[in-house]
Amino acid sequence: MRPPLDLLTALTELLRGTAARLSGWPDDWDPLVRPADPRFGDLQANGVLALAKQRRENPRELAGQLAEALRSSPGWADRGLQLEVSGPGFLTFRLQPEALAAWLTTCRDRESLAAGLRHLRQGRRVLVDYSSPNTAKEMHVGHIRSTVLGEALARILSLAGAEVLRDNHLGDWGTQFGLLLAGIRREGFRFHPDPAVALRELEDLYRRTNQAAENHPSQKEEARRELVLLQEGDEERYRLWEEINRISRAAYEALYERLGVHFDLTLGESFYRDQVARIYEELAACDVAEDSEGALVVFHREHPRFAEQPLLIRKSDGASNYATTDLAAVLYRTEELGVEEMVYVTDGRQQDHFEQLFLTVRKWYRATGRAQPFLHHVWFGTILGEDGKAIRTRSGESLKLKELLDEAESRARAVVEEKNPALPSDEKERIARAVGVGAVRYADLLPNRTHDYTFAWDRMLSFEGNTAPYLLYAVARLHALFRKAGRSPADFGGPVAPPETEAEATLARKMILFPHTIAQVLQDLRPHFLCTYLYELAETFSTFYNHDRVLGGPPGEEERRLALCARTLLLLETGLHALGLETLERM
Repeated sequence: MRPPLDLLTALTELLRGTAARLSGWPDDWDPLVRPADPRFGDLQANGVLALAKQRRENPRELAGQLAEALRSSPGWADRGLQLEVSGPGFLTFRLQPEALAAWLTTCRDRESLAAGLRHLRQGRRVLVDYSSPNTAKEMHVGHIRSTVLGEALARILSLAGAEVLRDNHLGDWGTQFGLLLAGIRREGFRFHPDPAVALRELEDLYRRTNQAAENHPSQKEEARRELVLLQEGDEERYRLWEEINRISRAAYEALYERLGVHFDLTLGESFYRDQVARIYEELAACDVAEDSEGALVVFHREHPRFAEQPLLIRKSDGASNYATTDLAAVLYRTEELGVEEMVYVTDGRQQDHFEQLFLTVRKWYRATGRAQPFLHHVWFGTILGEDGKAIRTRSGESLKLKELLDEAESRARAVVEEKNPALPSDEKERIARAVGVGAVRYADLLPNRTHDYTFAWDRMLSFEGNTAPYLLYAVARLHALFRKAGRSPADFGGPVAPPETEAEATLARKMILFPHTIAQVLQDLRPHFLCTYLYELAETFSTFYNHDRVLGGPPGEEERRLALCARTLLLLETGLHALGLETLERM
């Protein structure tokens, strides 16, 4: 039996085990356990209908057969489940107050909660490849989605028991360096001591040099020669390249620190430049790659969209490209890092690239007898301005990420000043940082990741609706409740009494769905399910709090309700931290 916190998985295994003892039920039968409509129950198994159709039997009679076997199974009376056969053949389960209390008692702290989720990915070594800016350029608003989504998924995978490696696969070995080196040599560029300023000046230099190269073929050729010299290991060019990357990383790190993001690895494209020859040799030797007009390519002729669109892995001039280093990275991650699963977080424009990459890896690994890694492309849509177009500055340029975060904190500080002007200045700054940065990242995680979304300051900083400020305030409100009671949430780590009122039971029933929500996120790596759940939990708590007085009642009642508050706080904080938000005890 799975840990009792994951009731849907536990019930699925109970139903499968019971069905296996009945005549004619297949071993691989899926009970299809789902949350039920609250009017009829807590959990519902829908899998009998498909089996009845397959066997051409009455689904309600078949469901009745399974229900009778469940009721007569050992220990059924102690499970605290009320079972009914409903509709055309659904099995509906309602947890009795004692079962709800048992769940709440087990879910006593962060450690027990994590232990109840660990089976979802336990033993799996997963690498999450995210953020991945191109060095020598400032990070812009487009990088927020990859960075925020990737960090949230890394945290949720860790919570579910995976051993997670975070890799920032920098674009640090591209054609931009030929242009930059040419510009530096032509203009006599001096690096500013502040990495953020130096990076801005490097990007301006790149823009000027690129424009000049577009207008003057001789300057384009000069940039190409500079790139060749760099790739051949020229000492002076290599030293400049290292300095540019050092500056870029320092500027990026300041932004990652503000976002609460860290990486275990920062292995950019340059790391794999000495490994690409092996890729060419292996893919050609196992007939996965072929020559095409002097280039080395991989055709996927069985795939309708890629029959005439091969994956280019070596250009006709012998140069490598993104696909080459991506293949080298897969090999390094499986052979040297022991990674079994890789998650790539990029925008939707790269769907074709990753689909071809994954097809190539499957053919290559099958041909060489290697164990196939699980590969996921977590792609996302575009951030739109209120004009419905990709968000930009008023001058039409990409909005820089630093400017976005500065604006978020400034707007949040104004809200804090308005709502609580008596707070000390340093506390206002801390709250403004948590609320401002939290609002930006939550607004990014809230929509289904494959959808575009409109960036609107007023909506994301509102204390009403499904926003970061609303959820952060719900957490602060709970902490304030415990301060008023003169108690700590940690005081309620022991047994929880069964809920007695409808509001108490409704809140408890919402809490038991937390493990299911984490499993739902992991199914297709979509964090918006967790955002929706946390908002619904906060709303359910608000209804409970307004309906049932928490403080001042009889001792047993106050203890029971404070225990419910402690468990609500645990789930809200755990969920928000998993999304990457910093929570606050005061606002």
